Amino acid sequence: MGDFARPMPIPTPTAKPFWDALAEHRIRIQYSPSSDRYVFYPRVLAPGTLADDLQWREISGAGSLYTYTVAYRAVAPHFAADVPQLLAVVQWDEGPRFSTEIVNAEAHELSVGMRVRPVFCDYPDDGVTMLRYEPA
Repeated sequence: MGDFARPMPIPTPTAKPFWDALAEHRIRIQYSPSSDRYVFYPRVLAPGTLADDLQWREISGAGSLYTYTVAYRAVAPHFAADVPQLLAVVQWDEGPRFSTEIVNAEAHELSVGMRVRPVFCDYPDDGVTMLRYEPA
């Protein structure tokens, strides 16, 4: 396989506050007063109520491992050097779930429900910070 540039996210106007906060090593997601809950992924109207009341609020990012899988086969050539990849869904203490990758751990160390904490991975060349997780 040749050298492939890893694809990076391109923030939409709706999601820009999330990505801007990550660049500052902070996590901001939306909160809906009408449904009294946090919301993720970023959107224009609150799910359930369709209210135009979404506010950006900072969260700790702490959570627990909701589920995970060990990917031994790269999902695309760009990730060939990264296998095995620990792909995961983290449930934030504030409620929403977040798809991510576990870093600084081996597969045998993971268990559903374990506590995890955020890791901010800066990619200065791409102007983006990715949110990953590690065992707490």
